[in-house]
Parts: sequence; C-alpha cells; structure tokens
Amino acid sequence: MASGKKKVPETGKARDKGLEEPPLTTLNYVLFIAGLLVITAGWFLLRAGHISVSPVMLIVGYCVLIPLGIILRPGSGNGGK
Repeated sequence: MASGKKKVPETGKARDKGLEEPPLTTLNYVLFIAGLLVITAGWFLLRAGHISVSPVMLIVGYCVLIPLGIILRPGSGNGGK
C-alpha cells in the first residue's frame, strides 16, 4: 500500500549537482563589507566635520552597496544556462 506522500521533483541546478547552492556568493560578502567600510568612513568624516563628503559616502553605503550585497545574484541573468 502506498504511503500517501508524493515525491516533489527537484528543479534547477540543485538537482544536477545534488546540492543546494549557497544563497550568497563571495561577491555578495565583498559588497556588504565594502558598504560597511564606506559607512564607517562616512561616520568618521562626519565626526571630523566634512559635511560635504560624508553624507554622500553614507548614502552610497546605505542605499547602494548594502542593498547590492543583499540583492545581487551572479549568474542568474538572462545570458546564463
């Protein structure tokens, strides 16, 4: 007698390799760390009184580098397999 459970077929590259791909790559970690360094430098410059450069650095860190580090998925573009 059947156990009643249906086997769900695996899809994508994970099936071919037999392993799941990690959600983040080295590029993601590099972008995230670069964002943290830019933010830290921006706060130090803000503390030193550089009110023209530091806000730009903070915006780039918070609004560009950190989100890119989270969202970017190399190899998932239209040109990939």
